[in-house]
Amino acid sequence: MSISKKVSLAAVVILLSGISGIIADRFVFPHLQSTAFFSKSKFLSSLADDVTVINKTEQVYIKEESSLSKIASQSASSVVNIAYFPDPNQKTASQVKIQQQASFPKNRTGVIITSDGMILTYLNETDPKSFKYTVFTGDGNSYDATLLDVDSYSNLAFFKIEAANLPVVSFGNSDDAKPGEKIVAIGNSSGEYSNGFASGILRDFNRTFNVAGKSVSSSEKLEGVFETDINDLNSFIGGPVIDYSSQVIGINGKTESDGKNIFFQIPSNKVRTVIDKEIKKDIRNNASLGAYYVSVTKTYALANQLKVQSGALIYSASGQQGLAIIADSPADKAGLRIGDIITEVSGEKVSSGKSLSDIIYEHKTGDQIELVLIRNGEEMKIPVTL
Repeated sequence: MSISKKVSLAAVVILLSGISGIIADRFVFPHLQSTAFFSKSKFLSSLADDVTVINKTEQVYIKEESSLSKIASQSASSVVNIAYFPDPNQKTASQVKIQQQASFPKNRTGVIITSDGMILTYLNETDPKSFKYTVFTGDGNSYDATLLDVDSYSNLAFFKIEAANLPVVSFGNSDDAKPGEKIVAIGNSSGEYSNGFASGILRDFNRTFNVAGKSVSSSEKLEGVFETDINDLNSFIGGPVIDYSSQVIGINGKTESDGKNIFFQIPSNKVRTVIDKEIKKDIRNNASLGAYYVSVTKTYALANQLKVQSGALIYSASGQQGLAIIADSPADKAGLRIGDIITEVSGEKVSSGKSLSDIIYEHKTGDQIELVLIRNGEEMKIPVTL
């Protein structure tokens, strides 16, 4: 081999060696040193000094609106439109007054809860039996609807249509719902069947809010509701609120206080309790105690120097017995007084998780219960016939 060829070969070897060294120094050794096995090597650590390893990452963008649409569509098929108007066969004084005050027909959202046509909605009309009802379903059909019952505790109403194989709404566990979660409300209360949607945040669980819409709670009305940051839910009343797993966690309701509309959501676990009672035909036997009260919280107990931190304080802002205890009610006949704090009902404690009205709702008219209460600092037990 000639000298010139030897020199050329040596130059090529040197060049390739140099390039290999650079590659190893800048790329191979730093990546080896970043692994758990080779990271303990001092030799590789020294080689990797002043070398920054940049790992390639990719950003994936998800269009949230599309996800909301998919989530809502799973429950939307069980949402119905309920139209109602005064029944011409019901010529009552209340109906004449209703006709004078409002335009008809009205529409309300409802949900299908059984495949054979039981419908649930929130209905707080004064005389619901004076109306005729028609239900429009998502498949384009319409049905005459029969009003079965309106629950006095929750204002949830039940209708029946003659249909089969209907899509049924799926209720989730409202105890798992936490403030700050994203939710979607579904409504259908326009003149034409068309679902509407509103997204928002589950703002709070208001344990002491009573659907009676009064400043004090009623022993006959549901207490404890969800609240969202959606300001206007008029077109969603009676419709479902779903979480991002497409489970219904509440039903939209409305009451009025000081001339203002207040919107809320009845938690799904309470809704299921009402449904179970309707299926058993016990709603018409709802028990009544006949007392107005304030739910005692730790803050309320501290501010008012109470000896207990939970319970139901029989209360009237005016301090009048007749405004705290309904005349001739079970509470009145049992001798309950303003200022009494009911702490237990037949062994079940009254607490922030189980209000007095919740416990009374578990009973039927005629049931015998025993109240444990604090009166003038002393504990006592009083039997009551509901």
